[in-house]
Amino acid sequence: MKISDIAIAGLRRINDEVYVAEEAIVQIGSERIAFLKTKAAESLRRRARICVHRSSEDRLHEMLIAICADSYIHPHKHLGKSESFHIVEGIVDVVVFEDSGAIREVIPLGDANSGRSFFYRLADSLFHTLLIRSQVLVVHEVTNGPFLRDEAVLAPFAPPEGQADAVQAYVASVAEAVAQRPTV
Repeated sequence: MKISDIAIAGLRRINDEVYVAEEAIVQIGSERIAFLKTKAAESLRRRARICVHRSSEDRLHEMLIAICADSYIHPHKHLGKSESFHIVEGIVDVVVFEDSGAIREVIPLGDANSGRSFFYRLADSLFHTLLIRSQVLVVHEVTNGPFLRDEAVLAPFAPPEGQADAVQAYVASVAEAVAQRPTV
């Protein structure tokens, strides 16, 4: 049996970015992380996830997500939900915004060997995005369910995904603003 067969055994493909683990006891190791990183690199939006919750209706959602550095995460907030990240691999700055688009806070995160914090929890409904500082980021995300697309609010101060030039300019401006912030 090939490693790719081991990685996808027990996973149901929803689309190019989403897989659902169907085992009674889910285990994720290096083979599945490699699979996920490959799928992220192949996907149009440059990200992929394994959901370990079985349905979008579940009250608790847990996902292992691989995101390539060039993936655009439109700043967004979740109404009435909290989320937490545990960094499995990579380095990222979580940028939290005021409703106006001004940067409120930057949370530097990395895996346990990075010297950065490796966990964060956002309990309030605040706009946020990711500036991925490594080639790929792998996170374990936990949030409340059920998943209702209408409960994610996209920031009006940021361009939509389909506008490549505007997205590139926006991400560069956020990265520059983050770089100019005083370090604590």
